[in-house]
Amino acid sequence: MVESIPSLAALRRHIASLDRAPARDRCVRFATGHGPLDAMLGGGLARGRVHELFGAGGEEGAATGLALLWAQLAGRDAPLLWLRSDGAARIGGLPYGPGLAALGLDPARLLLGVMRDDAMLLRAAVDALRCPALGGLVMELRGRAPLLDLTASRRLALAAEASGVTALLLRIDGAPVPSAADTRWQVAAAPSAPLPGNAPGHSAFDLTLLRRRAGPDGQAWRLVWDTERRCFGDAGDERHGDGRDRADAATPLSGAGLPLPADRPAAGRAA
Repeated sequence: MVESIPSLAALRRHIASLDRAPARDRCVRFATGHGPLDAMLGGGLARGRVHELFGAGGEEGAATGLALLWAQLAGRDAPLLWLRSDGAARIGGLPYGPGLAALGLDPARLLLGVMRDDAMLLRAAVDALRCPALGGLVMELRGRAPLLDLTASRRLALAAEASGVTALLLRIDGAPVPSAADTRWQVAAAPSAPLPGNAPGHSAFDLTLLRRRAGPDGQAWRLVWDTERRCFGDAGDERHGDGRDRADAATPLSGAGLPLPADRPAAGRAA
């Protein structure tokens, strides 16, 4: 009992030092390039955290595109990993290399992992997030995904925080449930304004913040992806063909769309 007294004193000092430690919320962030959105988030999305993106109905391509673009911004030039179940790959099709390149994504940086089922996918995701050499991780889950409960999402969050790897949880046709995600978003396709010469406009995304652990939610923006600059701007950066200004993205809107080449069908391939 006498020997335990110094141990108890040391434990109390250790607990006191933890109380004085900096808050975990002081994390590194990566900017999207969209001024109002980045300002609201305190400089951008938190790196080394889990962020959920929901795409319902016909918004699968929108949510997938935005998840890949955010993963690229988070990971800079490091490899990206996209994990899917075998069923999701059959339904959504395979990534289209030229489409990724047209969006400013390097197909050579993208690693695709197809798992037998959601249970294997979640285990693989935790293992992947423990690898600090990875730039970003996209986890695609479809439907209800009952295995993604609070405990499973907490495992993902802890692994991401430990390695600093950002995880984008892509939910297709799923409903939000309690999770350890840092932010939660609803994504939808938005119309793009044609460029000079009536060239196809930049990909545009309507984005709504459903939940944020460290602040208010409910805001919405329209994001426009600039492929050459590899960052997001707002709808005010573009103009309609008749010269009328588009709505300012700082004005609340409601979700991300990828243009599909005219020479191939919309079904059967993911962005």
